[in-house]
Amino acid sequence: MIFKDRLKERRLEVKLTQAELAQKAGVTARTIQNYELGNRKPANIEVIQKIADALGTTTEYLLGSSGSYVIKAHEKGGTKAARDIEELVSEVTGMFAGGKLSEEALEGAMKALNDAYWIAKEKNKKYASKSNRNNIPQD
Repeated sequence: MIFKDRLKERRLEVKLTQAELAQKAGVTARTIQNYELGNRKPANIEVIQKIADALGTTTEYLLGSSGSYVIKAHEKGGTKAARDIEELVSEVTGMFAGGKLSEEALEGAMKALNDAYWIAKEKNKKYASKSNRNNIPQD
């Protein structure tokens, strides 16, 4: 299950409308609607935390481990980094969709790829042109 599904499922479990959840989380009803439709994803962990608090759950539940990598990548490196990590996560998940890996092993593989991505970004920084070096996120 992905973020949009978990969000809607939990909202219905606690018997809130989209408008009520939006008000409790401090976002617009349209934002909640877009999240549930999968048209948009939250760009930062603070918004997800507010939604999780309003729903009486955790960010980990709403995002799942793969979603948290994407959010953290967006915060650390922007939209391109988030897209890159989302693609990596999708490929890893697809590779092991047959259920041959335990949840822990899949999480370990995703963490290793996430770490490798950021190490590669750091190493490639020295090869970037001077004008592009300023666009590479710092730790």
